[in-house]
Amino acid sequence: MEDWKIKVSLLWLIYETALSAYMSLGTLMPNVLKDFIDTGKLTGIEVTPEILLLFAVLLMVPLVMAFVTIALRDVINRWANIVVGVVFVVLELLELADLVANPSAAMTLIWIWKTIAPILIIWYAWNSKQKT
Repeated sequence: MEDWKIKVSLLWLIYETALSAYMSLGTLMPNVLKDFIDTGKLTGIEVTPEILLLFAVLLMVPLVMAFVTIALRDVINRWANIVVGVVFVVLELLELADLVANPSAAMTLIWIWKTIAPILIIWYAWNSKQKT
């Protein structure tokens, strides 16, 4: 197996872990749980079955990508990792505004890892074409 596939697969697992930690720690921020209990909203978003499905998809995609990275052929694999990596970088950049509005050292540290991981995924996947 190529070295880049192992690195990318591991980066997807790192992203997943950081995402899970970010979501978990986010609920422990001051007043988040109280506001959720009082209003049914989590950081201003009403928690509906559709939102829960979206969260589930966001949590599953990195795990699926970790497997797909090992299982797929190089060309399809490379482009799948680049496209999905770009989507996750964009999602992280969209989240930056909320992070700036509600600064927290712990959340910022995790957000940095959540942003670096997909950037490295894109970089490794892009550079893998020169080796195959």
